[in-house]
Amino acid sequence: MGKTATIVDTALLDSISAQAAASPRRRRNHNFHSSNEAPCHRLLNAIEPDSYVPPHRHAAADKDETILAVRGKLGMVFFDEYGKVMSQVLIEPGGAAVAVAVDIPHGVFHTVLALTGGSLFFEAKAGPYLALTPEERAPWAPEEGAAGAAAYLEKLRGLF
Repeated sequence: MGKTATIVDTALLDSISAQAAASPRRRRNHNFHSSNEAPCHRLLNAIEPDSYVPPHRHAAADKDETILAVRGKLGMVFFDEYGKVMSQVLIEPGGAAVAVAVDIPHGVFHTVLALTGGSLFFEAKAGPYLALTPEERAPWAPEEGAAGAAAYLEKLRGLF
């Protein structure tokens, strides 16, 4: 025994958002899974508007990903193999936007961006954690921290 439930309350959300705001990458995970090797990864991910998540995909057949908005406004963008935007969706909690969540099949290039400060989402996908391979990185998008990343983020923001 000895295990206790994690209560997700305003104090926890505020703490994760504050950590994201103070982070150089301007985002922060709060993992519920016990290790990178866990078979199911569940986490809260706080993200600020100036955080750039490079477009990527998860190639493995068991790496479908679900993202549920908890706070703020998030933009999800989906791309084809060549970087052409195939669709975008605004997600936010409470049903005020087009959607409150997205389920992303493996193999689909995607990115998420915060449209308001303090944005936070719940993410679930199969473990174990595997670093992205070159095949999973979008060759047509700048890497995080690279020249052109901020301009590319602004271009994506313009979709919303």
